[in-house]
Amino acid sequence: MKKLPPSTMRAMLPLSLTLIMTFLVSGVATYQAIGFGGGALMKWMSSWMFSWAIAFPTMFFLMPVVRRALTHIIAEK
Repeated sequence: MKKLPPSTMRAMLPLSLTLIMTFLVSGVATYQAIGFGGGALMKWMSSWMFSWAIAFPTMFFLMPVVRRALTHIIAEK
């Protein structure tokens, strides 16, 4: 199986993390608010897509900034 080049890691890491986290968080929030009956799936999908549209660009641009900031406060081995 052909692998992606290492340069794609910059976009794939925040893409993967936001897909998983928004999937879980919007699922839990939908379940707590309305359960999984009548129309909940469509409400959950729209909630998930909306939250992902905000989360991905945020993580894409903030991940390098946070990584740099953390290098200043976390000791190296």
